Amino acid sequence: MGVTTNLTELDMLIRLCLGFLAGGIIGFERSSRRQVAGLRTHILIAVGSTLLMLLSIYLPQHFSPERTSDPGRIAAQVVSGIGFLGAGAIIRLGNSIRGLTTAASLWFVAALGLIIGSGLFFIAGAAVVIGLFTLIVLNHVERRIFPSERFKMLEITYNDNTFDSKEALDIIKKDGITIESMDVNHSQKTNGCRLRLLVQIPGKVDIASTAQSIKSTGNVSKVEIKEKY
Repeated sequence: MGVTTNLTELDMLIRLCLGFLAGGIIGFERSSRRQVAGLRTHILIAVGSTLLMLLSIYLPQHFSPERTSDPGRIAAQVVSGIGFLGAGAIIRLGNSIRGLTTAASLWFVAALGLIIGSGLFFIAGAAVVIGLFTLIVLNHVERRIFPSERFKMLEITYNDNTFDSKEALDIIKKDGITIESMDVNHSQKTNGCRLRLLVQIPGKVDIASTAQSIKSTGNVSKVEIKEKY
């Protein structure tokens, strides 16, 4: 089915389903990396932008006899409005920022929804492939090309607020890992504490081994290593 100037309810349903699929594919990749904006967020944005694009085509079709209305007006509002959600996915940690790739993926699926709503299915499919290639394949390529500049989020969860991070920080520095920024979150519910570190890891360092050493220091309930996105 290509671009059509006379939308039927079947056309709209097919495009909504394709918007759901496109958003789900990109959202699944983000969820697999435990990002704040995951599967459901990407699906809702893709389907929502598809709906708005369908509306911008439908309104002049049924309410403007000469069809002089500009369907691009609603699309332009979607592009500018998605910035609010993208900003919510960006997290500032000390002097560093993470979540930029997820913010870009939100903007990307909004564009996908608009193009699917317009009926350009082949281009939408190609865009999904390019998006996945960028998020998955180029991530591995980038890490191979720049192995000495791997950035990770290291999260250390302590059992209570009376923690002493000196021993953990000493282990990190001893392994040659550079700490770029540090953030501490206290939980009043569990009386625990979480130390978040943005670290730069040399290619020769086994970060999993470092995490195991940190966990064995005592009073540490969990150590997590996450990708910086």
